[in-house]
Amino acid sequence: MAASILRLSLRLSTGNTAIMGRNTALKSSNIPRATPIRTAVSTPSGAILPKPDKTPFGLIRMTVVVVPFLYVGTLISKNFAALLEEHDIFVPEDDDDDD
Repeated sequence: MAASILRLSLRLSTGNTAIMGRNTALKSSNIPRATPIRTAVSTPSGAILPKPDKTPFGLIRMTVVVVPFLYVGTLISKNFAALLEEHDIFVPEDDDDDD
């Protein structure tokens, strides 16, 4: 949707004449098409850029992020299970399969 609005505004601003069709879509054969250029690995002159700096992501950093979120998730699920059981929404039955 946004791309079609951008194309429409580009057509109108460049002064290209467009023909309105039956379905009110603009039809024009001389639409300038821009080719996307990726400059992530090379400069405009064609030189290859050096490798980016790596940020070390150690086990300690990963633990500092994962453990608190696991703990909070455990607390939320435990409290929600207690709420369901309190309101008798989901109460597991005590089935003893003694043969």
